[in-house]
Amino acid sequence: MTMTKGESVVNDVRARLRDLLDERSAVPAPGVFDGLSASLTARAGFRAAYLSGAAVAAVTGLPDIGLATQTEMVRQLDLVTRVLDVPVIADADTGFGDVTHTYRTVRLYERAGAAAIQLEDQEFPKRCGHLDEKRVVPAEEFARKIEAAVAARRDPGTVLVARTDCRATHGFDEALRRVNLYAEAGADVVFLEAPQTLDEVRRIPAAVNAPALFNLVPRGKTPHAELAELAGLGYAVVILPGVNLGSASAAMREALARVARGDARTDGQDSPRTQFEAVGLGLWENVRARFDKVADHA
Repeated sequence: MTMTKGESVVNDVRARLRDLLDERSAVPAPGVFDGLSASLTARAGFRAAYLSGAAVAAVTGLPDIGLATQTEMVRQLDLVTRVLDVPVIADADTGFGDVTHTYRTVRLYERAGAAAIQLEDQEFPKRCGHLDEKRVVPAEEFARKIEAAVAARRDPGTVLVARTDCRATHGFDEALRRVNLYAEAGADVVFLEAPQTLDEVRRIPAAVNAPALFNLVPRGKTPHAELAELAGLGYAVVILPGVNLGSASAAMREALARVARGDARTDGQDSPRTQFEAVGLGLWENVRARFDKVADHA
């Protein structure tokens, strides 16, 4: 098996993700999209992270409507997995095309260090799961895509996540049928996107045949649920795609509006040293000091 990153390290990370899934403890996975968000998430002590397609699209200057490319996603995945030593669940949209594109996507994502790869049954181009006017492919067509992903997987420890967006188009019962079909096709985790009531949220973990993932999206299609309740219901993992990007963009919007009004106070901003320490200043200063000292005595 050929991987970009150290094989033993990547295998260990994937094994840890499977252990976390077995806990059914609603492990929170904040959305990451670049080196800074990954570094801050690592320093906060989270046990998993989520490479958000919506966030990657946004930092590329695009909305989440299927415009972010496979190449852009793999590039950001490679970046964040170099920073994080915890499992990264990586959004792969629809696989970026048909079964052949999906097969290639799995190979690329594995080499970039993904612990889990999430695929969804929307038509290409997809739309954010919390926007209207989504369309899904036939269930059996997507099941074949999951089978292709299983065949493409070089490491059997790589977790495959199957998401359905059909709650909005075909109803809740069909969404349950679909995720169970996808589990039969080989998905390790199932993700029923955008349940519309708390009753639906509560029913999912007991009604599916694989560990369930929950998407916590403020002011989206799904009612808010607390992490403790989701853990009690038996969800395995909870992704928070916007917790970093949404917080950052709100803070930037407020700061820019203040400066535009003529108020250039820097209250609330990190100092340069604090900012650099968040991305490993201490490590690099120690390396330089250690080897500069060796050179001085040579």
